[in-house]
Amino acid sequence: MSSDGYNAPIFRGRRRGVLLALSSPSGAGKTTLSKRLLSQNPDVVLSVSATTRKPRPGEVDGQDYHFISVDEFKAKIEDDEFFEWAEVFGRYYGTPKSPVMEAVEDGRDVVFDIDWQGAQALAAAAPEDAVRVFILPPSLALLEDRLRKRGQDSPDIIKDRMARAKDEISHWHEYDYVIVNDDFARALEKLNEILHAERLKRQRHPWLEEFVDAIMDQ
Repeated sequence: MSSDGYNAPIFRGRRRGVLLALSSPSGAGKTTLSKRLLSQNPDVVLSVSATTRKPRPGEVDGQDYHFISVDEFKAKIEDDEFFEWAEVFGRYYGTPKSPVMEAVEDGRDVVFDIDWQGAQALAAAAPEDAVRVFILPPSLALLEDRLRKRGQDSPDIIKDRMARAKDEISHWHEYDYVIVNDDFARALEKLNEILHAERLKRQRHPWLEEFVDAIMDQ
């Protein structure tokens, strides 16, 4: 009972989760940022893709990827079970819908580490839930230097990655937010700010309609 003599509606419902799609050219820090974001936010989960490739040493089924056969993958395509999928060098990769939507409806946010095509497909499939963030390097020269210092790729592969980087960057304007990763701590802070702001959006709180109705009926 309030001081004015009436019972104010005090219920709160569960919010709807955010689908946070992160894209960047290789070496711009997307994966490191997503891992740190996950460690700082226990109610955020990483979307686990399905693939037909064989597991690499140390990879765990259901944690790194859902490893399935080509026949299983094609059956899931037929049943429209992927937000997006692609064939890369004869191997299939896709983002399963079911676990993602279960998380969103349960109020958990889902992070996607995907390219511009995957982000585009996700936004088309779930326009009210998807939020796209592009991570830019400070410069292409610094990006190439990061790739070389990783020591994981040959000069030819680095050259190919740089060509792909320019293609990825050309799609920056399709994203809702853009972060220049010139300082990791600052970039992570901006990413957290984006996530927290998106959580507050009206459409993520379906309980509000009932709440407002209760107010109007007093």
